[in-house]
Amino acid sequence: MESGGVVVLGLGRFGKALALELERDGVEVLGVDKDPKRVQDLAGRLTHVVQADTTDVEALRQLSVGEFRRAVVGIGSNLEASVLTAFVLRSLGVREVWAKATTESQGKILEQVGVHHVVRPEFDMGRRVAHLVRGRMMDYIEFDDGYAMVKTTPPESIVGRTLAESSIRSRYGVTIVGIKPRGKEFTYAVPETVPESGDVIIVSGDRSRVERFSNEA
Repeated sequence: MESGGVVVLGLGRFGKALALELERDGVEVLGVDKDPKRVQDLAGRLTHVVQADTTDVEALRQLSVGEFRRAVVGIGSNLEASVLTAFVLRSLGVREVWAKATTESQGKILEQVGVHHVVRPEFDMGRRVAHLVRGRMMDYIEFDDGYAMVKTTPPESIVGRTLAESSIRSRYGVTIVGIKPRGKEFTYAVPETVPESGDVIIVSGDRSRVERFSNEA
């Protein structure tokens, strides 16, 4: 299990949702929390779930946590427990550590103790929803360096014309990478693709440009 599994430490709302989603995707999960109620709630729903203090290096060593390649610290509200748990994971040799942070300062501290990926769910979701609320986008994902992908509907300026004829890249500086015609499945977009009104398209490119394109009348 250890080579392909994930250990999730802290089974509150975030950790629980994460662990259950990993299980649904076929990933074996070891869940750890010191709260017996949380452990009992997930008994039989995760591959393994154990009651233990996530800040106790000996307890985690006995659970062979150091043999896992990936671990997620789902503790957000207790700064001390979050940081100590991350520190223990790194000291045990876990190669890839993810951790939840509720504030920017907590995120910086977690990075300083060796966490590879800091996640701020409320902050990230707030930014994402803000982009969706102010435009025509149906979904929005932003990556590093201002690169984004959005799901939207084609603006009138490109409806009924091939992507090659519309000169999407030169006019808007974005790329249409996928299209879902009404009533059909998503397919890759090619120069000969003709978007129609009511289709759904996936657009990638610089954040400001994909937002501007998706808001075209």
